[in-house]
Amino acid sequence: SFAGGMASTSKVPLQSRNLPWVEKYRPQTLDDLISHKDILSTLQRFISEDKLPHLLFYGPPGTGKTSTILACARQLYKDKEFNSMVLELNASDDRGIDVVRGPILSFASTRTIFKKGFKLVILDEADAMTQDAQNALRRVIEKFTENTRFCLICNYLSKIIPALQSRCTRFRFGPLSPDQMVPRLEHVIQQENVEVTPDGMKAIVTLSSGDMRRSLNILQSTSMAYGKVTEDTVYTCTGQPLRSDIANILDWCLNKDFNTAYNQILQLKTLKGLALHDILTEVHLLVHRVDFPPAIRITLLTKLADIEHRLASGTNEKIQLSSMVAAFQAVRDLVVSEAS
Repeated sequence: SFAGGMASTSKVPLQSRNLPWVEKYRPQTLDDLISHKDILSTLQRFISEDKLPHLLFYGPPGTGKTSTILACARQLYKDKEFNSMVLELNASDDRGIDVVRGPILSFASTRTIFKKGFKLVILDEADAMTQDAQNALRRVIEKFTENTRFCLICNYLSKIIPALQSRCTRFRFGPLSPDQMVPRLEHVIQQENVEVTPDGMKAIVTLSSGDMRRSLNILQSTSMAYGKVTEDTVYTCTGQPLRSDIANILDWCLNKDFNTAYNQILQLKTLKGLALHDILTEVHLLVHRVDFPPAIRITLLTKLADIEHRLASGTNEKIQLSSMVAAFQAVRDLVVSEAS
């Protein structure tokens, strides 16, 4: 497993030479973790007092949920007992009702011979488990609490049945703040000798919106594609519209006639390979900054939300683009007629 392989230091150079940075710099111990200090100190206390409850970690991706429990497991168990004491199952493994009643049950029910302490079952992406599997799991958890602890990890708390939630101690892992991400990014930049400009760093932090994994992926792909990481190369590499592009789009929508605006946006979209969804997200932020009368802003936001919903349902991008231009033009005409 990933955990076992990384433990012996002699092998590290060979393995980490071409590992993706998200794995190469995955925190190995609880002290390496950069965020959620309150959660970590609570877990540290549980471990030192040997009173670990069943755990439920939830929150958006890239916020350290899996790294935290793996670091806990490394602190609890020696390398050679790791595989016999920890069972880690992911959404990619089958975790239907048969697996809960089979491998999970047999792992949890076998006693730990000669060793005091408990085994650990980690169920990553537990929100992908069916209701039936979750219901079967709650009986297994109840039955073997003496010698096994469960840790469930998920993105959406609402997809975990209440019966499981109430059996676990819940921790929410929120998105990371920029001042937590920057030092970690700087560490990787130093290790990998990447050239990053301040606006490039800012762009990475903005685009990854609190997801550490995403920020490292952007950093790695931009530095490999362009060598130098600047605001422009980051936006180009991730296919995100530049701020100047968005300002232009808004300007065309509000100041040009429909055909010109539509064609110019279409041309920009094709030239830079932009997705309408990304354009919408950015335009939405600008709508909050432009000084529209309240009623008009509400009309516009409602229309943008409708377009976003239709895009998500898989409709034609060109139709939705014309619909976006039309929404802005309608608002512009309203403003003009009110002013006159």
